[in-house]
Amino acid sequence: MTAIEVDVIERTEHPLDVVERLATVHDWSFDRADENEISVSVTGSWAEYHVAFTWLEDMEALHVACAFDLKVAARRRYDMLELVSLINEQLWVGHFDLWSAEDVVMFRHSLLLAGGAEPNGSQCEGLLKVALDACDRYYQAFQFVLWAGKSPREALEGAMFETVGEA
Repeated sequence: MTAIEVDVIERTEHPLDVVERLATVHDWSFDRADENEISVSVTGSWAEYHVAFTWLEDMEALHVACAFDLKVAARRRYDMLELVSLINEQLWVGHFDLWSAEDVVMFRHSLLLAGGAEPNGSQCEGLLKVALDACDRYYQAFQFVLWAGKSPREALEGAMFETVGEA
């Protein structure tokens, strides 16, 4: 198999400039530590989410990683890995990981911008929305395993249960 050569086209602005404008417009706390990474704090339905956007120039990809304060105890690691696997079967885009270096759960996804494509605000907002929706949807399942001692299947079923109407 031969390598595919791609002509790199210069962009008119850095992809993370779009994310920074988005954070400013929404009045989210953010920190741009360097040219290729910005960290944003966003309040979700269940937690404060720590979102890192990283520009991967060699892959021409805007990567998002969304984590929340949920430290996985060693004794629950296997159950959390099973839960992550069960959840990932439900997802159409992106995936959850158990980040072993820090024992935290995070959602990851990327926007490919090959050939010099430029991201717009809607694409970046959509990338963030996918991450936040997934974290909000499954946050309770992670809590059920860690704090309630539920099995991964029970936790997922509990998180997927939707009530209809009002009492």
